[in-house]
Amino acid sequence: MRFHGLAAIALLLGASACTGRDAAASAGNEAAPAALTPVTITSATGRHVFKVEMARTQPQQQRGLMYRTNIPADGGMLFSPYPPEGGPPREASFWMKNTPSPLDIIFIRADGTIARIAENTVPFSEAQVPSGEPVAAVLEINGGRAAELGIAEGDKVSWK
Repeated sequence: MRFHGLAAIALLLGASACTGRDAAASAGNEAAPAALTPVTITSATGRHVFKVEMARTQPQQQRGLMYRTNIPADGGMLFSPYPPEGGPPREASFWMKNTPSPLDIIFIRADGTIARIAENTVPFSEAQVPSGEPVAAVLEINGGRAAELGIAEGDKVSWK
């Protein structure tokens, strides 16, 4: 998602650093979101719809949700396609640098199923959060929402 310093190195190793916004962003500088895209997760507990910002380009994925403190309960960000430069799915690695809000990072396979959920990631952490397998997209939502809604690995994710 977001790249910073060491994240660029991680990218060269086939990883992508997540929540570690670019240096141009500043604390509290939250731009108005672009048009929101509905993302639906179908789980054993029903259908859950999130209205998320799309991060399609490398700069958007580098910035991600850094510095954000007001993420709506059913908001978030979808990193699609992942990787932004195209190509086949690959392993992803995100981090929480410069991200003050805990997030659930949902790694999505090419078939639309959830490969892994990294729940309640630690704000401001530079520890890598790996996907564990190749993924085609990544969804970030508020920390704790996946467990609260009963979202689990293997659930289906869809968007237009």
